[in-house]
Amino acid sequence: MDIQYQFYHTLPLEPQLTAVVNLLAGVFDNESPSHLRAELLNRQRQTGIYTGLALADGVVVGCKLGYERKPGHFYSWLGCVAPAFRGNGIAPELMRRQHEWCHQHNYHTVRTQTYNQWRSMLILNLKAGFDIIGTMQGKHGLTILLEKTF
Repeated sequence: MDIQYQFYHTLPLEPQLTAVVNLLAGVFDNESPSHLRAELLNRQRQTGIYTGLALADGVVVGCKLGYERKPGHFYSWLGCVAPAFRGNGIAPELMRRQHEWCHQHNYHTVRTQTYNQWRSMLILNLKAGFDIIGTMQGKHGLTILLEKTF
């Protein structure tokens, strides 16, 4: 399987933006596409967004989005891989490239969070060197906070 990776220091332009929104809405089924689009655009206006995309034959099959929390600290916010493309190393590669970019841009800490229901993401983060630094009550249940230092 030939996967191409593209990276932006902003949100991608159409039609890739719609593809990202639809991918996220398909995986995170508790969020509507319109709500996700509004969140992405709002975050872009507030802090800017780093976007990583995985494409198969020009179709967005994975994404990894994040932003600066504060100087030196990056927040890895949203990411997913289309179910039909899981198990092909796309998520770890998107994460590896995001962390490489963070390191090159003088970030020394990456933080993320997940829910227990997303165990594959939790395991991926742990394998990538993240530590669990705490939990908190989130809008969809207990949220697991993770952090990695370079």
